[in-house]
Amino acid sequence: MKNIGIIIGCVCILISFVFNIIGLMGVIPLYITAPPLFLSLLVTIYLINYRNRFKGFKSTR
Repeated sequence: MKNIGIIIGCVCILISFVFNIIGLMGVIPLYITAPPLFLSLLVTIYLINYRNRFKGFKSTR
């Protein structure tokens, strides 16, 4: 399931990058195209770096 999220994230990065290039050409405002690129990068990097971390033993008291 984690691999599917990473693949979807990479596709979102590519789509956002294309829109950002269109924004740099002046067709679409850049302040509309930049946030989706940032968010897709952020989510994809989070999914790649996320791992199950040890959170301590549960107390039985």
